Formats: sequence, C-alpha cells, structure tokens
Amino acid sequence: MMTATRPSVALDGRYTVTQTCAALGIHRATLLRYTKRGAIRAAFRRVDGRKVYVGKDIIKLWSASL
Repeated sequence: MMTATRPSVALDGRYTVTQTCAALGIHRATLLRYTKRGAIRAAFRRVDGRKVYVGKDIIKLWSASL
C-alpha cells in the first residue's frame, strides 16, 4: 500500500529506484509493475543506464493512487 502522506520530492529532481520506493512506501516489484503498466515513466541515466524517476512523475503516481 502506498504511503498516505505526500512524498517529499523535488518536482525536477531525479530519484533512483530505491529512493522512489522509499518515497512512495512501496516495494521494488510494485514500482516495476507500475512502470510496465505505464503508470509512471522511467528515464535512464546516460552514464550507467540505470532507471531514474522524476519527482513530478512520482507525485503524479501518488496522486492517482488516492
């Protein structure tokens, strides 16, 4: 279950999978499921190719879950 309080993330900030899960209070598998469904969009770092999530998308997903 997603956290009931609004995640404290900067709208233009970039967050790793771990940071995004902590902000939303969900498991990594749940975040992956939301990403595959298209509920949240993942960007990729140019340097190492890891997924990152933008703060405004995190807030948007949290708002949609209310």
